[in-house]
Amino acid sequence: MKKNILIVDDEADIRLLFSTELEDAGYKVFSASNSTECYQILASEKIDLCLLDIKLKNESGIDILQKVTTDYPNIRTLMASAYSAYQDDLSTWQADGYWVKSQDLDSLKDEVTKALNKNK
Repeated sequence: MKKNILIVDDEADIRLLFSTELEDAGYKVFSASNSTECYQILASEKIDLCLLDIKLKNESGIDILQKVTTDYPNIRTLMASAYSAYQDDLSTWQADGYWVKSQDLDSLKDEVTKALNKNK
């Protein structure tokens, strides 16, 4: 059975790139550009993993992380950022993983696999 992944990123090109790569890896992918779209998808679909960009326009992926981990404790979470410094931010530690955005999309797939296989 395919795992369902929700990508939350405010950049359409990034959502498309990640979606294409993860769909090619065998996942069913949903995408959202903001928290409102994210929560609508979470309410209507069975999501296994939420890939959250930390820096969104006018909102924080960390706020979404906190709501997702509280309201949907069975969903795995993976934080993504272009900046590795956020790994040391305690507010991201409740995520199941952290990925520094790069052109190496194999590392994204590796982190998705690790997060999905992590025990909760």
